[in-house]
Amino acid sequence: MNMTLSSLNRRRFLRGVGGFALALPAFESFSNIANAAEQDVKKRLACFYLPDGVPMPHVDDPGHQDWNWFPHGRGKDFTFTKCLDPLEPLRNDTTVLGGLSHPDVRNVHGHSNADQFLTGADTGGFGDYKNTISLDQKFAAQVGDETRFSSLVMSTDGGTGSPRGTQTMSFNQNGRAIPAEHRPKRIFDMLFVKSDAEAKRRLAMSQSVLDDLMADARSLQKQLSTNDQKSLDEYLQSVRDTEIRVAKAKRWMDIPLPQVDVDHLKLDITPNDPRLYLQTMYELIYLAFKTDSTRVATYQIGRENGVGMSDYLARAVGFNLTHQLSHETKKPDGWKNFGTYCQFISEELGRFAQRLKETPEPAGAGNMLDHTVLFFGSASSSFHLSRNYPLLLIGGKKLGFKHGQFLRYGEESPDKLPQDDRAYRSEMNYEEEDLSKLYVTILQKLGVETDTFGGSTGTLAEV
Repeated sequence: MNMTLSSLNRRRFLRGVGGFALALPAFESFSNIANAAEQDVKKRLACFYLPDGVPMPHVDDPGHQDWNWFPHGRGKDFTFTKCLDPLEPLRNDTTVLGGLSHPDVRNVHGHSNADQFLTGADTGGFGDYKNTISLDQKFAAQVGDETRFSSLVMSTDGGTGSPRGTQTMSFNQNGRAIPAEHRPKRIFDMLFVKSDAEAKRRLAMSQSVLDDLMADARSLQKQLSTNDQKSLDEYLQSVRDTEIRVAKAKRWMDIPLPQVDVDHLKLDITPNDPRLYLQTMYELIYLAFKTDSTRVATYQIGRENGVGMSDYLARAVGFNLTHQLSHETKKPDGWKNFGTYCQFISEELGRFAQRLKETPEPAGAGNMLDHTVLFFGSASSSFHLSRNYPLLLIGGKKLGFKHGQFLRYGEESPDKLPQDDRAYRSEMNYEEEDLSKLYVTILQKLGVETDTFGGSTGTLAEV
């Protein structure tokens, strides 16, 4: 059979006898088709969360030179400390940001901060709880229909956790937590193991049940009070979301899953082997991006306050519990111990970013990192203070991001912020910039038409 490049559409298959279909990768040859390269180039976003802040010894502390998380210097003229020096090979693909935080939660203790890191919502330290859509889901709303999975939501502990103790970074348009997956084997099976005929039957049944539910709900609505109608509307929104997921699943059911080489993966790994576990979770994101199974991923590396399996990650560098390191900085080698853990985290993030950089972008110019935004950070600094978030942007050069710089916002040096676990209650004469402006910037460079996020407007031109 004669076949030309132009006769193959965006979803390319090789079809043989009996209707068997084999998914093909996005060959660079297709970039020769007029306008195809730019249209087919993917834009991707991955967000990572580190709980409990980072080392920030005062400038007069002996540990400041080596173990302060933020670099020394500013702008293009900066030097990584040991906390971030594994990223030196990626210096020209990296921006470090300081002096950013979410205004509504600057007086909240850092143990309650992960919930609002990607949302900017006023989740508060106690009382009523309400969240809003997260950065990743805002982007997923635009590109999610183009891939098998709208987003990949992962964490070391899994599930949703609890209000102000979240174990997921992702929140839907109604501010509801999206459960995170933490088992590598299950993530792999979801991405790459074919569904069976029983799955199709269940899917068809789900559609039928949803149709009946919606019909019954519409007839019931007229009989309800105002408050009950509001509750029903929220319920119907959940049903509509489910309808969308079911319809999407039906579209993708007959499309062959991508084939990947997994000989190097140990899929039954757990956080009890922390370095290999982190490497496996990063590799699953890499494979999901490379096969275009999704273009949006989140990974919450740990939960705040030393809760859950994630507190064992420090065993990768010889310590017992992770959270404990952030409270023992005044002991001998305290800053070094905490910084050594952060160095380990930087090593694995850098390994993942380098993997993307070494992979050519399918049907596009440059490498995968050039078209992928990696956003890493914590919603607190030293001693869980909800100010001066430690933040990294890596990648996305082809999307217009500027790199090789340390951007510090605010009017005073954040190196002199209080170092006391009660400091979040104190008044601080230190102005910071709104982190949501960075989120608007990221969304715009990813192609989302918006001027606002989290109730804030404006962008950060330096990024």
